[in-house]
Amino acid sequence: MARHSEPYCPGPDAGWEPVDPRAAGFDAGRLAGAIAFAEAHESPWPRSLHHPDGRYVGLVEWNESGPWSEIVGPVRERGGPAGVILARGRRVAAWGDTARADMTFSVAKSVLAVLAGLAFDDGLIPDVDEAVRARVPGPLLEGAHNAGVTWRHLLHQSSEWQGTLFGKSDQVDHFRQVGPGADNSRKGERRRLNAPGTHYEYNDVRVNLLAYCLTMRFGRALPEVLRERIMDPIAASPDWEWHGYRNAWTEIGGRPVQSVPGGGHWGGGLFIGALDLARFGLLIARGGAWGGRRLLSEAWIRAMLTPSRTQPGYGYLWWLNRGEAARPELPAAAFSALGAGANMIWVDPDHELVVVVRWIDKAALDPFLARVVAARRP
Repeated sequence: MARHSEPYCPGPDAGWEPVDPRAAGFDAGRLAGAIAFAEAHESPWPRSLHHPDGRYVGLVEWNESGPWSEIVGPVRERGGPAGVILARGRRVAAWGDTARADMTFSVAKSVLAVLAGLAFDDGLIPDVDEAVRARVPGPLLEGAHNAGVTWRHLLHQSSEWQGTLFGKSDQVDHFRQVGPGADNSRKGERRRLNAPGTHYEYNDVRVNLLAYCLTMRFGRALPEVLRERIMDPIAASPDWEWHGYRNAWTEIGGRPVQSVPGGGHWGGGLFIGALDLARFGLLIARGGAWGGRRLLSEAWIRAMLTPSRTQPGYGYLWWLNRGEAARPELPAAAFSALGAGANMIWVDPDHELVVVVRWIDKAALDPFLARVVAARRP
């Protein structure tokens, strides 16, 4: 596939240039087969996001009950399978309702990593290895254990922060596992904590702490920052929303500001369409530049996609194709934002390929991506 002298940047959706799969370097039949596979393997989650017995689907997925399982953010019925494939920014394929603003669960974590990058670029976080309490005073980061938590620890999910935030204790995600073969039979049991920076744990309360700390550094709501600095410049639609919990309010400069979560674990989170996710993925694939304008520093992109010491398959809240769980049939440089359900932005930066897939059975994710990669002609 030939490179264009100036990278193509899509304008508003009505003017987004398509490209024929063959011209983009794909075998059209194989690509159609990959899309048919995605459509045939819809997520088993009920479209209402509630099981017939009334339980929220996330609580069933993560084997969660008890004192911290209350749903405190909005929940919206989901759409059907959908997706977008971009090559060099142009739309090679799309299926389903790509504009529908659905919940995305932990895709929001990767968005938080980009917001942390804006704070870094602005000098609001001058050093990711600085203790967070140096910039965010208050009881949440006091005490001998929590005082050692750095921004890097929060971004790597290795902070081991202990406490309660917006009514949720960090204990709720102790022993939590994600990915193939996850065993959450012990999730929520209290365990002995390790020193900050030494133990990886996928913990939504600690991610929400990062969101709160970023809110305090920016001095305003994160959705405002995201819209102004990222989504409007990349010509995203106005339809996306980022909802917080009903009790996640703080005061900044004498006015109430709502902190937003890094997922939909207890409702809320980022509600967004596949086309807007594709734009976001394309920005990261291009190293933070869009239309000749730099939105995020290359230095931050590199750091964000560098494997962490405690989890080689994880960077700053982005999944990497590294470590023991790496998929050899997929490019080593590939990375992704992944949310339950399953929802994914997958990026192959070497080929400037961006794939968004929504509401696919999580067991079908890797086979689907392998089919997309196999559809590229040498």
